[in-house]
Amino acid sequence: MEKGYIQVYTGNGKGKTTALLGLALRACGAGLGVYLGQFLKEDSTSEIQALKAYLPQVTVEQYGPGYFIAGREPNEQEKAMGTAGLEKARVAMLSGKYSLILLDEINVALSKGLVELDAVLALMEQKPAGVELVLTGRGAMPEIIEAADLVTEMREIKHYYKDGVQARVGIER
Repeated sequence: MEKGYIQVYTGNGKGKTTALLGLALRACGAGLGVYLGQFLKEDSTSEIQALKAYLPQVTVEQYGPGYFIAGREPNEQEKAMGTAGLEKARVAMLSGKYSLILLDEINVALSKGLVELDAVLALMEQKPAGVELVLTGRGAMPEIIEAADLVTEMREIKHYYKDGVQARVGIER
């Protein structure tokens, strides 16, 4: 953790948040401080309930409206929530309390206009040595990919959503 790297998990396949949570679990096992900032999600998901119950040393904050914005531009309140969340993440990253900063669905928040590309790139540039920064979400922009040290793309080959299966508690949410 001398240097700390920037990781991006993107793509249209399942598993980006799951990979992020696996990394959080591993970091907790090593005694590292973990900060999880989630964009566009609400706290009723099973993974957040488990973190609160079993890994209270993981700081969890959620920013934004708690739902995906589809087919429309975000309103000013939604943009303000995203911008404020990014600032909270920046403060956490620079605080010295955390070795692992996880920004879940930030790529989607970026593509939907809840946060600005320049602000995310600035956050990436400000990452201190010894801090690992992970950004997830579909559709990572080329500039984000270029600025990262590691990029993993989850690619959907087959998914039961296409058969009408909704997100299931304990598996997808």
